Amino acid sequence: MEAYLHGVSTRKVDDLVKALGADTGISKSEVSRICAGLDAEVAAFRDRSLAEIAFPYVFLDATYCKARVNRRVVSQAVVIATGVAADGHREVLGFAVGDSEDGAFWTAFLRSLKARGLTGTQLVISGAHAGLKAAIAAVLLGAGWQRCRVHFMRNVLARVPRGNSEMVAAAIRTVFAQPDAEHVHSQLDVIAGMLGRQFPAVEAMLRDAADDLLAFTGFPPSHWKKVWSTNPLERLNKEIKRRTDVVGVFPNPASLLRLVGAVLVETHDEWQVSDRRYLSEGSMTLLTRPDNSTKEVAQPALMAS
Repeated sequence: MEAYLHGVSTRKVDDLVKALGADTGISKSEVSRICAGLDAEVAAFRDRSLAEIAFPYVFLDATYCKARVNRRVVSQAVVIATGVAADGHREVLGFAVGDSEDGAFWTAFLRSLKARGLTGTQLVISGAHAGLKAAIAAVLLGAGWQRCRVHFMRNVLARVPRGNSEMVAAAIRTVFAQPDAEHVHSQLDVIAGMLGRQFPAVEAMLRDAADDLLAFTGFPPSHWKKVWSTNPLERLNKEIKRRTDVVGVFPNPASLLRLVGAVLVETHDEWQVSDRRYLSEGSMTLLTRPDNSTKEVAQPALMAS
């Protein structure tokens, strides 16, 4: 019973089980009552309005868990959207369970965010999931797409012999160590040509992905390190995996959504009470000024990252 409760709840229920003692047992009706309460809390959070403030930056990513669907155990994508609001604070915007390689799924997910009032999005940061780029263009009109540099690097290194991976990675990282947009773009051209002499496939990947990989350069340099990858969501995904691994295989997608939702509600609440902003409020005002990308120069700390 304790393992089952881990699968349908979160820390609050974990604490309840410990308080009751492992041998006490909890009735099925009590489990159902707890689940119903969590479902209501998660549903209210998923349906809340997003119209009160603009979210210039939106991060999208997926992590994968096992659940039973039509009596088969299948991999289900847990898709999460977080945003950086105009005041620099982060919020969990939404989440869903489905097929992350299905363009229709992404389109429906983004439309649900728009229907709840998501506005002001200038840049979407994500991995290159199939159908996602088209969904962004169709639903979030006017928003750019930043292809996650970390995901892209993994894709590149998968095409390179292991003995050369460190050299290739170091060369590509120099692209992101430049002080301004002009030097970033010129460095990518230099590195693509240099690597192309030994790895023509890598050169092709760099040149084909250049616009999406360097979309961050159209934004204030002080933001670059925070918006050129989905690393913030990677950390959130790890916490979700830590909690869902206790369950193993979920009895259905709804139970998976319940637990993930409870974890995300907790994370969102922690972000709201924190005094620390993801990006400073002052730097966020640059997004509403003309030619914001020319107002700053990347700092040495950023260049070394």
